[in-house]
Amino acid sequence: MSIEEQVKDILARITRVDKNIITREATFKEIKADSLDVVQALVAVEETFGIEIPDEEAQKFQNFGDFVSYVEDRVAQKEKV
Repeated sequence: MSIEEQVKDILARITRVDKNIITREATFKEIKADSLDVVQALVAVEETFGIEIPDEEAQKFQNFGDFVSYVEDRVAQKEKV
């Protein structure tokens, strides 16, 4: 399963929305994710992938695609070490 699919599963579970509405272009508002949902998703993703997502970085995410790209980059960096 790809990183994107795993992150999508986490977000869908937390927000209780159909995974099909979670596209790379979808904003958290369109996914109906409130600020608590986003924080819970960040923590779950950090635990799942063994990475850290600083608050300053998380605030830059404009949509689901930004979130996934960031996670993919951090996981790739971690694997190089």
